[in-house]
This record gives sequence, C-alpha cells and structure tokens, in this order.
Amino acid sequence: MTEPSDRAQALELIEEATAAGCRRRVACEALGLSLRSVQRWKRDGTPDARRGTRAAPANRLSELERAQLLSVLNSPAYRDKSPHQVVALLADQGCYMASESSMYRILRDARQLAHRQRSAPARRHQPLMRVASGPNQTWSWDITYLRAPVRGMFFYLYLIVDVFSRKIVAWTVHEQESAQYAAALADEACYLEGIEPGAVVLHADNGAPMKGATMLATLQRLGIVPSFSRPRVSDDNPYSEALFRTLKYRPEYPEQAFESLAAARLWVERFVGWYNTEHLHSALKFVTPQQRHQDEDVALLARRHQTYQAARERHPERWSGVTRNWHPAQPVTLPIYRPKNLVILEDKLEKVA
Repeated sequence: MTEPSDRAQALELIEEATAAGCRRRVACEALGLSLRSVQRWKRDGTPDARRGTRAAPANRLSELERAQLLSVLNSPAYRDKSPHQVVALLADQGCYMASESSMYRILRDARQLAHRQRSAPARRHQPLMRVASGPNQTWSWDITYLRAPVRGMFFYLYLIVDVFSRKIVAWTVHEQESAQYAAALADEACYLEGIEPGAVVLHADNGAPMKGATMLATLQRLGIVPSFSRPRVSDDNPYSEALFRTLKYRPEYPEQAFESLAAARLWVERFVGWYNTEHLHSALKFVTPQQRHQDEDVALLARRHQTYQAARERHPERWSGVTRNWHPAQPVTLPIYRPKNLVILEDKLEKVA
C-alpha cells in the first residue's frame, strides 16, 4: 500500500476504529500494516520504502536438498544429536550435506529447535595452571550423590577422569563416602592404565575424602602427585563437575531414585561405556574420549578435513571463507593448588615409608 490515496483511506479507517474504542495496533494489524508505518505516514507523509522479500541467494540449498537434509536430521541415527555432532558423523562417512548453520536454519524453519541446557557455565581467571598435552598426565576425581530409595540417604559415585582425553579411567559406587574407597579407586586406575610412579597428577577439591590420610598414603605409594582446588574457589575442579552434569542430564537418568546399589552400579556402568566410546565430545572436536585417549582423533579429524575440502571444490559458491576447523583440540589446562600442610604431610609419609 504505497499510493497516497490508499494511505489516506487506510488512515481514515484506522482513525474510525480507534474512535470506536479499538486499539491502534490491532486496527493496523487488521489492515496488514505495521504501527510504525502508520505513525510515519501521519507524521510526515514519507512514502513507504519497503522493498519486499529479498531474492534468494544463489548458493541456497534447493527444496529437494533441504527436504533430504531434514530427513537425515530426523532419522534414528541423528535425531537425538545436535548439528555439531551430525556434521562430524557425516564427515566420518565421507559425506558433506550442508554446514551447521544451514542445518540449524532448516531445523528452525521446521520448528524443531529447542534449547536443552538449563544453565551456562561461568568463567573465571585461573592464575596457576597445569598443562596436559597427552593422556595420563593429569587426572581429576570427585564424588557425587546418587539418590537412594530411602529419603535422606544416598549412594556415592567415585569417578576419575583424564583431563586431556575426558576418558573415565575408573569409577565405583558405594553406600558411604570414605577415603578408603577413594584410595582403592586410585589403585585400580593406575593398574588399568599402567601408570608409572611420578607420571600423573591427581586433582581434586578440598573434601575430607580427598585429603584423608589413607588416600594421601596411597597416592604416595603409587607415586601420584596430589593437587587440590584453591580455598574458597568452587569451580577449580571443572572437568569432574562438567562430567557429573553430563551424567545427570542424560535422558535415561532416573527421575526418582535408584532402586538399589546394584541398580546404580549397572546404570553407571552403561553410562561410562556410552560416554567413553560413543559420546562425541564438543571440547574434543566431536570425537569420543576413547578415540582421543588412544590418539585416534588425529587421523579421524584429518579425514573430516579432506571431506570438507572436497565438498568445497564441488560447490565453491557455497563457501565464503575457509572450511570448518577440524584440527585436533589443543592441550588442556587445569588450575592447581598444593597447600603447605600437604607438603609437610607428604614428607612425613615418605620418611615413614
């Protein structure tokens, strides 16, 4: 509606409607007009400069390609995965269909997007950091609660994760929180991974089981260097906390409580198998922790890069810049702290040994 006569007629109808008690915005919408345009017409009579719908870009996916991509995204193999993970899995098969942004755009047009995360992690500056450039250099461990069938009682999940690869190297579930159980778990982790004395740093928060004499004596015997979060800093052990969040946000995680200790152990065992061998970790360029731990990610990511390069050569008009970065994830840093009283205790344990 750009002709002056049409605008005058529309303004007259809107004024009649508002005089009769109708809201101006509702009257504008009834005529297919925006309130801002009507206000501009009344103010200075500026002609409508709307240009209409923009032409579709030349490199836009065809309707057939969009339908095929949506079908793939809704298939059983990919329907529970994000576009970030889908492009990685397709690249592993030597297939490129579209970029992540195109996948998100198509899902949004189909009203199939939903925000799943409930919160965003906060970031803090960490002044003292330890760098892990390979597996079995730095481990992180912690204990979390699992709800038991009796109100007020819990099962306790002890879990050790490799900071570099995010692989769960050892875990156990018990009915009590104890330094003895933690020490046994550290012993098991070293046996499973074949750790040599002095090769790994074990990081934890400042809980009592983490600083118990039994635990520290076991670490001393195994040649593991203990490290702790800084006092009064709640997020100095982020890798264990992030792993617990992933665990408890799984769709199959029980909404109520675990029926028994055996049921809790069985569920955690299945989770660990999925997490280590199937979960495409976003911080690892969407490879599994097991692949990262066994140094298989380098070759895998190189093949993904070749797939994207070939896709760009086939349709250069669809790429405005470089292809996706499939280089392996960088070394991992972790804030560490070793209190003076711990060093003194280690010296005493060494003298006793």
